[in-house]
Amino acid sequence: MAVGARSGHDEPEKRPDGAAHQVAAMTDDSSGRRDADPGSGQGPDQGATPTGDNADGAGDGRAGDGGDGAGHGGRKPKPQRSFWKELPLLVGIALILALLIKTFLVQAFSIPSDSMMNTLQRGDRVLVDKLTPWFGSEPERGEVVVFHDPGGWLEEGKTPEPNVVQKVLSFIGLMPSAEEKDLIKRVIAVGGDTVSCKEGGKVTVNGKELDETAYLYPGSVPCEPVFGPIKVPEGRIWVMGDNRQNSLDSRYHQELPGGGTVSNDEVVGRAVVIAWPVTRWATLPVPGTFDQPGLSQALAVAPGAAGVAGALPLVLWRRKKRAARHTAE
Repeated sequence: MAVGARSGHDEPEKRPDGAAHQVAAMTDDSSGRRDADPGSGQGPDQGATPTGDNADGAGDGRAGDGGDGAGHGGRKPKPQRSFWKELPLLVGIALILALLIKTFLVQAFSIPSDSMMNTLQRGDRVLVDKLTPWFGSEPERGEVVVFHDPGGWLEEGKTPEPNVVQKVLSFIGLMPSAEEKDLIKRVIAVGGDTVSCKEGGKVTVNGKELDETAYLYPGSVPCEPVFGPIKVPEGRIWVMGDNRQNSLDSRYHQELPGGGTVSNDEVVGRAVVIAWPVTRWATLPVPGTFDQPGLSQALAVAPGAAGVAGALPLVLWRRKKRAARHTAE
């Protein structure tokens, strides 16, 4: 019987025996079986045999043969875990991250008094930078800093007793601390500075008057009560509130160890931004008066010290040369 498509004639198309044999050979697959072989169970549109099949076309069930129809590799997909089972893990990770952030990066603090008005108002939440002190950064003049009570600054029992939820949230940094005895003030002078304030005058640091109109509470008198001159010990700071007549700061604790100054080790960090309420959002930069030339004694002495250091080798060289000349004579 001839193989091929029918023509428009009534009689079947005649083909040479060689051509018929060639067409029949083309219908065989590479293994010598005919695609339309009855009983093979595989027609011409069956497709390629899956990788790893046995010679009779049946899968052996090994990985990659797809014999069990269970997806790639013959393994059933794992059922997705329930959201409620994953929730404790997510909460645990979030708490650990919050604790790390609070310990090493930033921490929220609540303003409990009016001592820093109008810069900070009662109820404001500020974010305190705790990262830079880990790299050796020390408080600088003009910064608003949070520090632990050096001892005797806060009245006993003044801080409210928090409940269990507040303690937990405060511990991980999701709520401002309500239990720790911390204060917030502005750094006026640092170790090595001499600070003073005379009646009717302005606060002076190393003989330079501070123009505090940018941050003092309207109506505040800079020097009430008067104090100084006071030499701030190395590694300590002199702090004052912006609301001078409503701030128990360094001026009122000169009888305590440290003479009213605060150790740098007691400083938690610098308050950098008012985070809450959103209507009060603002950064807390260093006022320009603390950048005036000559305020820092270190900068004032440095040029003279550099001149002496540069001239000393020249003087020694000239003395040595003169001595050698006298010896030759």
